[in-house]
Amino acid sequence: MALRIFSQIKSYTLAGAASLALAACSTVPGANIAPGTPITPAEAQQGAEYHPQLVNEFGGEIEGLQADYVRQIGQNISVQSGLGNARSDFRVTLLNSDANNAFAVPGGYVYITRDLVGLMENEAELAAVLAHEVAHVAARHSARRQATAQRNSILGVLGQVLSSAVLGNSGLGQLGQRIASTAPQLATLSYSREQELEADRLGIEYLRQAGYDPSAMATLLAKLAAQNTLDARLQGKDATMPEWASTHPDPASRVQVAQRLAQGGTGLINRDTFLARIDGLTYGPDPQQGVVDGFTFIHPVYRFAFQAPQGYFIVNGRSAVSVNGDNGQAQFSSAPYSGNLENYVRQVFQAVGGNQTQLAPQTLQRTTVNGIPAIYGVARANTGQQQADVVVFAYEFSNNQAFHFAAITPAGQTGVFNSMFNSVRRISANEAAQVIEREIEVVTVGPRDTIQSLASRMAYSTAQVERFLVLNGMTANDRLVPGQKVKIVVRARR
Repeated sequence: MALRIFSQIKSYTLAGAASLALAACSTVPGANIAPGTPITPAEAQQGAEYHPQLVNEFGGEIEGLQADYVRQIGQNISVQSGLGNARSDFRVTLLNSDANNAFAVPGGYVYITRDLVGLMENEAELAAVLAHEVAHVAARHSARRQATAQRNSILGVLGQVLSSAVLGNSGLGQLGQRIASTAPQLATLSYSREQELEADRLGIEYLRQAGYDPSAMATLLAKLAAQNTLDARLQGKDATMPEWASTHPDPASRVQVAQRLAQGGTGLINRDTFLARIDGLTYGPDPQQGVVDGFTFIHPVYRFAFQAPQGYFIVNGRSAVSVNGDNGQAQFSSAPYSGNLENYVRQVFQAVGGNQTQLAPQTLQRTTVNGIPAIYGVARANTGQQQADVVVFAYEFSNNQAFHFAAITPAGQTGVFNSMFNSVRRISANEAAQVIEREIEVVTVGPRDTIQSLASRMAYSTAQVERFLVLNGMTANDRLVPGQKVKIVVRARR
């Protein structure tokens, strides 16, 4: 949720978002296409439609030399899939997100977050994760899991009903469609173990064809497993796993399979080139956009925080924070505020309903949430086949600034978000100051340097040694060698 959007927002996010849903499961592009078939026009169109929303939802696109480097590697490895005949057939995007995430969608669109790049050790590992994602698309895994999700999800069915002719192209119809099949949800649906192993196998083939060391897939998976373990320990047993780990299950169990598939292979690693290119890459939360920490979202600039329900995942975008789960979706954002909170709530309902649907709550309830004046209301939409409840819960932070949740659930199930609505709070200046901008610095090991001495330079107050080891793919028994290059995370130098 970037700083600039609050003063420049032109419409309510839920109502203004473009629809990405498909009317029926059978129309999901690629769902019935044989693996390895080149990109079809329908898939290309779907990817082009998804791209702006994915970029928006995952923190925006990074430009510059670092992004150019990632794009070059991604296009080189993607073309090995046979989905396209030229590097220009693929669009590779470096996302400004601190999630450990990578994904690809039909049409040749490939994405990777800056923090996942920063976790890697060499160019071959970067190629490996991008090859794995492209393999999911080549095997049409993403299309099949999308179709399955639409069939199995209560909200998928509900979303299709809401987007029917009864609601036309109204805001509520679009909101229902977002729940039925949004690009962010497509990027965060889990693959099966069989799909993961197939993507690993195909990805290793792409690595060989591109001239990279195929063992990079195994070293990458081992590093992700170590990061998962560290995050779980630091965040507690209820913490959510990094997104790549949760959508690509159990990387630890796949390491041995990847090692076996890569046996006898050799090729390029390009470690020095990779480290030189990522020196200075932003790592960790961007304070201007807010921070996702497990189930908690904190915005140090606007000085607020809230907590998502257990089992729901948070996606921090440039214009809103999305909270998604099996029984509902919500978004937290802002809109122009004239000082009348009741009017503000009614305007949000009106925007969500759109021009063709009169959506309004029967009553509005005033309350106070952690000392913050608030108003909320619930409106029920009845299509004749399914019912949904839409909740708007707004908070007055000052005379000229308000924030709100807009949420949709199956009828009678709005209670899934009660704990989140009641968790919104202001944060102190001290708590806000704890969110700092960090970046990767590549350093050369000196004759007196040790793991402990270099780890002490990490811009963290806890687990410095553990973070250093995972970041560099090392164990506590490893020894540094003078002249060796390693990564540390420091306060941003700019």
